[in-house]
Amino acid sequence: MKSGADAMGGSGSAVDRVYERVLQLIQQLGLRAGDRLHTEAELSDLFGVSRSTVREALRRLEQEGVLLAVQGQGRFISAVASLSPERPMSKYESITEMLTARGYAVTSAVLDVAEGSASAAEAAALEAEEGDPVIRLLRIRFGDDRPLVVSENTVPRDLLPGPLEHRDWGGSLTAALAAHGHHVRSSLATISATSLPEEWAERHRLQGLGPWLLVTEVGLTKEGRRVLYARDYHRGDEISFSVLRQR
Repeated sequence: MKSGADAMGGSGSAVDRVYERVLQLIQQLGLRAGDRLHTEAELSDLFGVSRSTVREALRRLEQEGVLLAVQGQGRFISAVASLSPERPMSKYESITEMLTARGYAVTSAVLDVAEGSASAAEAAALEAEEGDPVIRLLRIRFGDDRPLVVSENTVPRDLLPGPLEHRDWGGSLTAALAAHGHHVRSSLATISATSLPEEWAERHRLQGLGPWLLVTEVGLTKEGRRVLYARDYHRGDEISFSVLRQR
């Protein structure tokens, strides 16, 4: 039998891949809150990995509140899992991942990429010094050729070495950071309703598409380093967010 890493294929750990596959399985089967999930043995056979790998992935889902374990009965889908049709605020994901998961064919238009000095706001968000070297990236993300998200991202310059012109800025920025060993695992985010900056709207023909949901977000690595400051404007008539509220 193949090892978990070989059987699942792709990048990342076997546990990470089982974690994602279980979430996909919940969505594909249309499981709702209270439905029972497959057993560890069944998932082990289904994914071709060891039960210990499955158990660790399921434990992570329990910790995140997606699954509820009932001794002697199994694991059941919680209310958190039922948020998957929208965009749960409790789950960190890149814009590319979010739009792809919603079924869009994603393309990007790079409006501007340049080196600069960190502003006071950028320095505070990244826990850096004002004036430190940064890279600023401005893009439009299209879903099925419709503009859905306008993103303004700031990254410390040393995290993405090399000339700017030698890098493809149309892809996932979190993937680019991960390729250099800076894996964004969580974020601090706030959300507000706003209008797109007038200069952007006029220059890039984005008038009349409001309101926009502005998500201001700081991406952190597992070690707690702040590696990404993002201001993402989401079209309010196309993209929504879900929040689980508990007493």
